[in-house]
Amino acid sequence: MTSSSIGRREPFDRVALLAVPAVAYLAIIYALPLVWLLARSVIGPKGFTLEPLADFFSDPFNWRVIANTLKIAGLVTLVCLVIGYPTAFVLAWARGPAQIVLLAAIFLPLSVGVVVKAFAWQIVLRRDGILASGLMQLGLTSEPLRLLFTESGLVLGAANVFLPFMILPIYSVVKLLDSRLNDVGATLGADPLYRFRHITLPLTLPGVVTGTAFVFSLSVSMFVIPSLLIGDRYQTLATLIGRSFLMMRNEQLGSTTATVLLVLAVSVVMTAAWIARRVGRSA
Repeated sequence: MTSSSIGRREPFDRVALLAVPAVAYLAIIYALPLVWLLARSVIGPKGFTLEPLADFFSDPFNWRVIANTLKIAGLVTLVCLVIGYPTAFVLAWARGPAQIVLLAAIFLPLSVGVVVKAFAWQIVLRRDGILASGLMQLGLTSEPLRLLFTESGLVLGAANVFLPFMILPIYSVVKLLDSRLNDVGATLGADPLYRFRHITLPLTLPGVVTGTAFVFSLSVSMFVIPSLLIGDRYQTLATLIGRSFLMMRNEQLGSTTATVLLVLAVSVVMTAAWIARRVGRSA
């Protein structure tokens, strides 16, 4: 480094100014309301207080709500991962019209609102619906299954809505993989399971982590789908927030529950990313 370059400042990148409108929009529409909501959970009539959080965690009902939320979000994420992971490979390997049809099958449902999809699943899951009737015709059940207003029905409906958010991140990673890597591993004597564990899985982990984070974040905070598919008797953190603000008019409880939901979702997503990095290094 020459003496003339010492103290020289890098020219300001004016292209960065293009991001100002988007940042301002997010700050006003998203960040400020979120800060206000979080502040309401620790600010009472006498100022700063942790009493609302203490009251929340001292109620056994709220712990059941947290367990319901994590259980449903975890099951939905697992179902989406099991279905979405191989689907992403099929989509990446498909060519021509087959790939166009698969992409259309994934993208077209995104144009339909969540409310419409939830009502559609009400029709599918009821006792005289397509699913129950099909199982009886195949001889798998002797009587119609009760799927509507159950955890199983909620998981099926939510997984259907959020599946594209698992497929697309994994697909974007699989599309960049060199198909010759598996051929090289086979040439060196590696069996298919070994090649998957040490070649394919580590290389696709970024897509898996991104898809898992998307689906878990969406399913842990869903409100409309549980309300329509399982009802008010089964409470999650998101439905409890809605109930607190809309029905009970208790802003303190709603803000406290929203804070717990936010911390829970961020913690689980960050933990999943950390585990994925550890697995990727050890693979």
